Amino acid sequence: MSQKLRVAVAQTDVGFEPRANGAAIRAQMREAARAGARLIQFTEGAMSGYPSGVGKQVLAGWRVDWEALREELRTTAALAAELRLWTVVGSSHPLTPPHRPHNSLYVISDRGELHARYDKRLLSFSELTDWYTPGSEPLVFEIDGFRFGCALCIEIQFPELFVDYAQRHVDVVLLSTYSRDPRFAFQAQGHAACGAFWLGLSVPAACSDAAPSGLIGPHGAWLIRAPADNRSALAIADLDRKSHDLRVALEQARPWRARARAGELHDKARVVD
Repeated sequence: MSQKLRVAVAQTDVGFEPRANGAAIRAQMREAARAGARLIQFTEGAMSGYPSGVGKQVLAGWRVDWEALREELRTTAALAAELRLWTVVGSSHPLTPPHRPHNSLYVISDRGELHARYDKRLLSFSELTDWYTPGSEPLVFEIDGFRFGCALCIEIQFPELFVDYAQRHVDVVLLSTYSRDPRFAFQAQGHAACGAFWLGLSVPAACSDAAPSGLIGPHGAWLIRAPADNRSALAIADLDRKSHDLRVALEQARPWRARARAGELHDKARVVD
């Protein structure tokens, strides 16, 4: 089991043109690889664009260019293989018409293969009624002995998803969002602290003034944050199992809470008095 893994949490410009989005994504992949990252996480809708925050007139005319999207994903996967870099990128995922697409995270391995796909399970009102089809399953995958889970945007409002990931013994939750709600950052810290796992929060550059991208430790504190200035940036840090600052969270709180949730300890200690 590896004791350390370097990750990069991206903060990119996101528009409605897959080719422009793809170019921005690959530029940050190269930067992350130069810094020695093993994985890079991108925001919700990073490749396809995301309809939040645009005017009704613009949204009414928005159609995903699926052919361009597929080409950009293939090019991005090829670069992931070249850089030996795991890449987690948000995108709309097409379903058979007339079904609306999924809102997804593609997990591309360091061999350039689609390792898995996470489909957002709990949608906002607008997503559910007009934009997307919900998914149904959690996603857990492993890199060098570290277990990762995925979540998207408004799912941060559902703590049961994060408790479930804790029970699945994930080390890291990758939360990608397209939101300007500063409360998401506080909620993310709370989920990380309660689950005693790392949490990557990836937002688009345009939303970073409210809560920038960054990585939270299992103790609930920020390890690194990107600038909150609406510009593209990377937040790069190590997942370090031997960090002195994380010793209590990882070696005491995490195993104790796992046993407590399982009922292993408290059921035996209860009495009728």
